[in-house]
Amino acid sequence: MKDNNNISIVVASDNHYAILIAALLKSIDLNHKTSEHIDFYIIDDGIAASFRKKLESIVDPDRITIKWFKSKEIVPADITIPVDNSAFPLTAYMRVFSPYVIDKNVERLIYLDVDTIVQDDISKLWNIDLGDYTVAAAQDVGKTVDCKWGGIANYAELGLTADTKYFNSGVLVINPIKWREEGISEKVIEALRIHKKYVQLADQYGLNVVLANKWLQLDPKWNWFAFKENESPSLVHFLDIKPIFSTYNSQEVYKQEFYRYLSSTPWKNFKPINGNQRHARKIVNKIKKFFLKF
Repeated sequence: MKDNNNISIVVASDNHYAILIAALLKSIDLNHKTSEHIDFYIIDDGIAASFRKKLESIVDPDRITIKWFKSKEIVPADITIPVDNSAFPLTAYMRVFSPYVIDKNVERLIYLDVDTIVQDDISKLWNIDLGDYTVAAAQDVGKTVDCKWGGIANYAELGLTADTKYFNSGVLVINPIKWREEGISEKVIEALRIHKKYVQLADQYGLNVVLANKWLQLDPKWNWFAFKENESPSLVHFLDIKPIFSTYNSQEVYKQEFYRYLSSTPWKNFKPINGNQRHARKIVNKIKKFFLKF
């Protein structure tokens, strides 16, 4: 049994992208038709108190319980996150520690990037058969480790063949008990430290190094990239420019869906913001990482 059949979902965000949680949470709420209660864990990396209060108002606590955790509280004391050179916020690394957020007896969790919306009943993803696998995921855009812009550049050195499948870490179904027993978090961080010069796409590199050929492949409809057409994806992932920006450049239908969910929240009057803010945020992330190195 999985903790009295409660569905455990974990997300992580800073204040900059917190509004994405509103649309994601509402999409899960509106499409969840089965009886399981949902425990929705939010790893809070600086989300404003006013936002937290409004977010909690958009779901029925009898159906969905929101649980908050400060990012600094979930990283084990003996682990130091290595600083890479990418523009990804350090919040991205929180998915590596998601199994430390939930109760010890919970046997499964779903980790979702906040730049996703769920178009199907989340219980269908929850109830997939993991078998003996620790993680289930969908292939990334680059498909295999030899992808030049987003794979594992030193795959041969690590004993991997060029056609080894490479997964996207934005949607993960995890057996957290096995994850902790196998020390996956520690191994991922160590891989990032040792192979730092090869790291692309932040923690996704380390996850694919540690879990190469050891993950269950999900149907791509459960991590459908928003720039691709699909009449009925189960989950849409806004990999590129998010729909909160005026420079959004993926499929228009998915942007409309995002705002359909957002319109059922306190942010119903939100308008896309200038794309320059996105670039400014990336610069800020790089500056923060530069100083953290010292």
